[in-house]
Amino acid sequence: MPRPKPRSPRRRGRPPPAAPPPPPARPRARRYRPGQRALREIRRYQSSTALLLRRQPFARVVREICLLFTRGVDYRWQAMALLALQEAAEAFLVHLLEDAYLCSLHARRVTLYPKDLQLARRLRGLQGEGF
Repeated sequence: MPRPKPRSPRRRGRPPPAAPPPPPARPRARRYRPGQRALREIRRYQSSTALLLRRQPFARVVREICLLFTRGVDYRWQAMALLALQEAAEAFLVHLLEDAYLCSLHARRVTLYPKDLQLARRLRGLQGEGF
């Protein structure tokens, strides 16, 4: 069997383009111990005075409830009235959750259960299960 003729190594056209360097590896996300992120959120929300609920969804809920009580008559709301109502609603919810959490601590639990909220409402004397 004949051997192939040796060829001289010569260039054929341009060399292939060099591959772009790989992007630098992102550092891995920091892994916090359980509860650390929650504590940071608690501190952040305790130090802020901003509203926790969004304004537009809250305004839609208020208007929807208003329609239920006015038999379909659509009343207009001033922006300051909605803001005052939202401030009062958020303060009410925060205090209710504080009381419910105290109920769960009294039961030697850390987890907040629905029965804690029911007990807090009952101790406050709040009636009405619909809203």
